Amino acid sequence: MRNAVNLPFLDARTFEQVKPYMALGEALGKLLAQVVPQQVDRAHITYGGKAQELPNIDPITRAVLMGFLARAAVKDLNPINVRGIAGTLGISVEEKRSNEPVTFNEWLHVQLFKGDEKIGSAGGTFFGSPNNPRIVRLFSNPLEIPIHGTFLMFNNQDRPGIVGHVGSLLSKHNVNIANLSLSRDHAGGHALSVFHVDSEPPAELLEELRRDSVFSNVRVVKL
Repeated sequence: MRNAVNLPFLDARTFEQVKPYMALGEALGKLLAQVVPQQVDRAHITYGGKAQELPNIDPITRAVLMGFLARAAVKDLNPINVRGIAGTLGISVEEKRSNEPVTFNEWLHVQLFKGDEKIGSAGGTFFGSPNNPRIVRLFSNPLEIPIHGTFLMFNNQDRPGIVGHVGSLLSKHNVNIANLSLSRDHAGGHALSVFHVDSEPPAELLEELRRDSVFSNVRVVKL
């Protein structure tokens, strides 16, 4: 979604305003598509902080849906038909401009539901400028990752040596760590770990982690 050609009712000036949010929204959709384990029937997208003042949020919502449905077996998916296709797949879409206080100046938040149960959420913002988007929430866990790249992601018990152990496994398989983000509920509790890596970890590494009861939900996410 790099231009306004396939976006309905969007002039060039508005496109420049919403373009950074479209990239962020598409990344949030792609992320959730890879971490939500089941079918959803409702997507709730919140525009907070300065995002609530955007002149047109429809292109951003379409970008979120494009990211989320990109991995689905959908033929000829594009920004024009993505809302209709979401409806055909049984996904209703809700948008909210929120003036509630938020931690960030700009806030884009996507929640996915199956019935009344929330089964996934992710949020993003910009650090310093629209050219520096970051995903800063996943399943309500604070984190900080860019919107492009390959990520090794898992839940784990919060205990000493986890980062070093995983780092050693990645090194053994010649996978370099670009960055990492860690989040935990409390000391000694449960954690979410995200390793931004330069290449895709091999299946053998993933299986080694999965065999260890310390780790769960081991996956590779590509954005």
